[in-house]
Amino acid sequence: MTGMTVNSELDLHHAASNCPNCSATVSGHFCHQCGQETVLHPPSAREFMHEFIGHYVAIEGKLWKSLGLLLFRPGRLTLEYIKGRRVPYVQPLRMYLTFSLIFFAVLKFSMHDVKLHGQERPQHGTPPAVAQAKKESGQDREKAAGEAAASPGAVHAGKTDMVLKEDNPGEVGDVARRVSEWVKPHNAHVADRITHFGDLPLEEKGALLEESFYHYAPYAIFFMMPFFALYLKMLYLGSGRRYGEHLLFALHTNAFAFLAMTVTVLVPEGFGLVTFLLWMWLAFYLPTAMRTVYGGSRKLTALRWLVLMFLHQLTIGLALLGAVVFGVLH
Repeated sequence: MTGMTVNSELDLHHAASNCPNCSATVSGHFCHQCGQETVLHPPSAREFMHEFIGHYVAIEGKLWKSLGLLLFRPGRLTLEYIKGRRVPYVQPLRMYLTFSLIFFAVLKFSMHDVKLHGQERPQHGTPPAVAQAKKESGQDREKAAGEAAASPGAVHAGKTDMVLKEDNPGEVGDVARRVSEWVKPHNAHVADRITHFGDLPLEEKGALLEESFYHYAPYAIFFMMPFFALYLKMLYLGSGRRYGEHLLFALHTNAFAFLAMTVTVLVPEGFGLVTFLLWMWLAFYLPTAMRTVYGGSRKLTALRWLVLMFLHQLTIGLALLGAVVFGVLH
């Protein structure tokens, strides 16, 4: 039995005569069919770290090469991929998903920080005690903030004001009940969910809306990428570009947008110039990338950019609204 099993689990430190992955006959250190290593052994923690640093973090790794083109040469990464130079760079879908998830995670935690320390931004419904503390000395301010954070009611109230606010008590519930009455003849289950939402306390309404946004918004925006590519296809009819190329451009440019917005969220207060420059670069990035990939005059590119932004913002707005409604109803 041992003589028949060449690729035994007990023989991992020696070169295999058949690829453990696809069973192709091999003679070197790598399989010519699937590319997997043929000399295998249980990996150590050191090797895991070496592989991570070597492939993703090292200067010569894919991440830094991809970021260099993505950040400072708009559209160049898309052209590299279209021309077939793909191995040195991170795959576009992976890059988009990574930066989008990072953005929503940073946004969620930054908003959570604002709720717990509302004295930093009183325009978002800061509790009065904390707002007054801003005018006091440093020690008194920290004490007042600590008392506000220790009070569940104060923190929860600040949280509600940031998500949902009523000019008149009960108006959100009244609107929900009117919508429920209109929906009930068409779908009783949905009507019941709307009524249930309307009957919730204001704090719970706000928490549910916020939870729905952070849970479903990333999916909603991701599924809008094909529409972004479709708009590009329509705007560049006759360019000879296939739909897949437009989708590739959409993934790269939106990955940059998520990365840039993440940085703006992380920029500390007092660095307004940095934030301004980031937003300016974000505004000029897309038309610059469009000219790099598609060509065309500046005026025509600017016109296409305006149309693209209008359609994309409209689509994103509807998608986010749908995501929140879906979360509330489920």
